[in-house]
Amino acid sequence: MTETSAPKELSKSYEFTDVEQKWLDTWEAQHCFAARMEPDKPSFSIVIPPPNVTGVLHVGHALNNTMQDILTRYHRMCGDNTLWVPGTDHAGIATQNVVERQLASEGLSRHDLGRDAFVERVWEWRREKGGTIINQLKRLGCSCDWSRERFTMDEGLSQAVREVFVRLYKEGLIYKGDYIVNWCPRCLTALADDEVEHEPSQGKLYHLRYPLVDGSGELVVATTRPETMLGDTGVAVNPNDPRYAGLAGKQVELPLTGRVIPVVFDEHVQMDFGTGALKVTPSHDRDDYEIGRRHNLAMCKVMDDHGVMNEKAGSYAGLDRFACRKKIVADLESQGYLVTVEDYPHAVGQCYRCKTVVEPTTSLQWFVSVRPLADAAVAAVREERIKIYPKTWYNTFYSWMDNIRDWCISRQIWWGHRIPAWTCTACGEMIVDTIDPERCPSCGSTELVQETDVLDTWFSSALWPFSTMGWPEKTRELATFYPTSILVTSFDILFFWVARMMMMGIHFMEEVPFHDVYLHALVRDKHGKKMSKSTGNVIDPLQVMGVYGTDAVRFTLAAFAAQGREIRLDEERIEGYRFFINKLWNAARFALMHVGSSDPGITAVVEQPERLGLAHRWILSRTARTIDQVRRGLDEYHFNDVASANYQFIWHEFCDWYLEWIKSELFSREEQTRNQARGVLLTVLETIVGLMHPITPFVTEEIWSVLPGERPVLMLQPYPERHREWLDEAAERDMELLMGVIGGIRNIRAEANVHPSQKLEAFVTNVGEDAAALITTYTPAITELARLGSLTIAPPGAKPADAATYIYNDIEIYVPLKGLVDIAGERDKLQRERAKVEIDLKKVSGKLGNEKFLANAPAEIVAKEQEKQRELEARLARISEAEQRLAAIAGN
Repeated sequence: MTETSAPKELSKSYEFTDVEQKWLDTWEAQHCFAARMEPDKPSFSIVIPPPNVTGVLHVGHALNNTMQDILTRYHRMCGDNTLWVPGTDHAGIATQNVVERQLASEGLSRHDLGRDAFVERVWEWRREKGGTIINQLKRLGCSCDWSRERFTMDEGLSQAVREVFVRLYKEGLIYKGDYIVNWCPRCLTALADDEVEHEPSQGKLYHLRYPLVDGSGELVVATTRPETMLGDTGVAVNPNDPRYAGLAGKQVELPLTGRVIPVVFDEHVQMDFGTGALKVTPSHDRDDYEIGRRHNLAMCKVMDDHGVMNEKAGSYAGLDRFACRKKIVADLESQGYLVTVEDYPHAVGQCYRCKTVVEPTTSLQWFVSVRPLADAAVAAVREERIKIYPKTWYNTFYSWMDNIRDWCISRQIWWGHRIPAWTCTACGEMIVDTIDPERCPSCGSTELVQETDVLDTWFSSALWPFSTMGWPEKTRELATFYPTSILVTSFDILFFWVARMMMMGIHFMEEVPFHDVYLHALVRDKHGKKMSKSTGNVIDPLQVMGVYGTDAVRFTLAAFAAQGREIRLDEERIEGYRFFINKLWNAARFALMHVGSSDPGITAVVEQPERLGLAHRWILSRTARTIDQVRRGLDEYHFNDVASANYQFIWHEFCDWYLEWIKSELFSREEQTRNQARGVLLTVLETIVGLMHPITPFVTEEIWSVLPGERPVLMLQPYPERHREWLDEAAERDMELLMGVIGGIRNIRAEANVHPSQKLEAFVTNVGEDAAALITTYTPAITELARLGSLTIAPPGAKPADAATYIYNDIEIYVPLKGLVDIAGERDKLQRERAKVEIDLKKVSGKLGNEKFLANAPAEIVAKEQEKQRELEARLARISEAEQRLAAIAGN
C-alpha cells in the first residue's frame, strides 16, 4: 500500500443518489462487468431469466436479480471467469397486445396494417420502449456483461430457434395435429398447459336429465358448463358402477337438440362425482377428448375462436358462451330437464396474460413430443447432475414431469418466430427447413405458402443458456461457460421455463444447461398477502430505492431470502436496513479519522496476531469466523444467512463493541498501541467492505475508494480469504465474559432508567479464579464502557443492600441503586403500563376464545392475533420483573 498525499474523506452523511450514479458510470467506463476467459481458471456463469420486453422492474425482478448479482460479484471477486448474460424476451402475446392497444387508440387494427407492417411496428416499439427494464436493472446495480445483451428475436437467437425446430421435426419430435388445446378467446391463440392459471371460483353444478331413448328411464349428469352440452356426443359411466350395469348398448336423447348419443363405459369416470354419469364433449374438454378417442365418439365443436356459439349450436348460434349458459339453463328448466343447481367451488382456468377464462377446444396445432426429452431431464435430476434448491421442490418436479403432456408450441399471433414450415400448393408437400425454400423439392413448384402461426415464446427461451452463447456455432463462450453454474428464478416458472431448458439443453448440447437451480418464493406484503395494485399493497422497488437507497433495498431482499420460506416484505424493514447502511458509513468515517493517511506499515501488525491485545485478537478471530460464515452461505445459496452474519458482525461486534473498546487506544500517547489499533481497524474495515460488496455494492465501493493508498475498484479485488491464523478461541471466550459483565451492568442501568452520565458502583461475585484475574486486568475498560465509578470483586455470597441484580452465566452482578431511582415514579409508570397491557390482552384473548372468530377469520388474521397475544404476555412478564427489581431496591 502506498501513502497518499492527503487523507481522503467521506461526506458527513451517505448521499446514496450521487454515489450510486457515480459508481454505475465508473464501472461501465472501466468495463468492470466484462466476462474474462482466462485459461486454467474456474468458470462461473449465469443467464438472466429474460424479463419481458414490455416489463418494468417489480419487486420480484428486484429479488431475483439481486440474488444473481450477489453470486456474480462474489465469483468475480473470487477470480473466476465470470459471465452473467443479460437479455429480454420478446413476449409474443404480451407485446402484441401492447402494440394492438396503441393501434386501437389510433382507430386501427393489426389487420388494417397487414402482417409485415404490423411486425415492423412492433420492432419500432421495441427500439423505442423495449429497453426500460434493462436500464432499471442497471440502476439496481446488476453487474451483467451488458456488451452481451441478447433478445430472443435477435438474429443469432432466431437462427438457433430455426435450427432446433428443424432438427426436432426431422427427428419426429415435432408434429402437427388436431388435438384438444387451451384456447384464449381474448388473445385468439392456443396456450400451453402451464400458461393457464387456475383460480378459485364460486361456480354452479347443474344436474341435467338425459332421457333414455327406449323410454326405460333417464341418466342424470352433472356439469359446471351446461353450454357445452350442445357438443355432447356421448354419456359415460364407470363399468364398475352397479347403478348403471344394464345400460350396455343404450342411447340417450340430448336435451334441446333432438340428437341421439350413445352411453359408453369408461373407467375414467369418477363414481363419487355428481351422479356418476358424465356428459362427454370431446371438442370442449381434455378428459372428454380422451374418452371420445377411446370410444370413437364424434367431435362436435360448438364455439368459434371468440367464445361465441357457432352454427352447430343450432338456435343458440351467435350467443357469447356465458350468455348461452344463462339461456340454456332457462330452457332446460322450462322444458323439465334441469333437476337441481348447487353451489360448487372449483378452479377455473384463465389465460396467464389477459385473465380471460380459457376454453378447451380442438384445434390444428404444432406440438413437441416431450416424453423422451422429459425422461432425459428427470434422469439428470435423479443423478444429481442438476440439483434443485430448496429440496422441497424435487417431488413437485418429478410429479409434473411424470405426467407431462405434449407441448403445444404454435400460437395464432403475428409477433414471434414464424414457424419455418411451408406447404406446396401444387402437391401438398410439407417443407421444413432452416432457410426459406424457393421451390418444392417434390414437384419443383414455386407456389409455397408459409405457416402463419408463430412459436410459443417459451420455445425460444428454452434455448437461452446455449443460444445466448452463440450456438449452433462452436464458440469460445460455449466452451468456457456452458454448462452454466446456476439458474436463479421464481418457483412459478419451474415448468414454463426451467424444465424446458433442461430438456432442450440436454438434447442439443448433450449436457445439462446448469448445475444448480435456485427457486425463490414470491414476494408478498408483510401480512403474507399477494401484492396487487387493486389492494394497494405493492412495493415499487424503484420508489423505495429512491427513498432508502439501492443498497438498503438489496440488503433487505437478501435478508428475507430464506430457502423454502415465504418472503414477506415490509417497507419498515427497508428503512431499518438503511440505518444499518448508515451505521457502516459512520463507522468508516470514524476509522478514516485515524487511518486516512496511514503509513504502509500499520497493517503488518495483523501478521502476528498473538502479539496483539485482547480486543484486537478477538475482533480478528470474529472476522475469520464471519468470513467462513459468509462464504459458506454464498456457496450454499443461503442469502439470508449471508446478510445475517454480516449484520451481526458489523453492527454488534465491530461497531458496538470493538470501536468503543479501542477508542482510548487510538488516542494513546504510545505509538505502538496506536498503530496496533489502527492496523487492525483498517484490516477489519477492508474485510468488511469486501464481504459486504456483493450485497451492497455502492456504499462499499465508495468507502473502499477513500481508504488510504491506491484503490482500484473494489469489485475487481479478491474476496476476503479465510484466515485460520486469526482464529483465537481463548480471546473469544475472554471477551465474551467481559462483554457479558459490561452488558449486565448496562442492562441494569437501562431497566432502572438511570441517566447515562450517572456513574454507578458495581459488584461482581461468584467469580472463579481465572475470571477474577481477567476482570481485574480489564477493570479500566469495564469501568469506562459501563460508565462506572468503581468495580469491586466481592466474596461469594456478598450482596450489597438495595442492589439490582443481573446473572451472567454463574457470575452475579450487583448495582446499588438506592437514591438513584425515583421508585415511586417508576412504580406509577409500571402500573399504568400494566393496566393498558391487561386491557389489550383481554381483548385479544376474548377474540381467540371466540369459536366463531376462529372459524370465520382468515388464517393470517388469526395468526396475527396469536402473535399479538404472545407479545402482550411477554410485556406483562417484563413489567413483573421490573416491579420485583424496584421492590428489591426499596427493600420491600
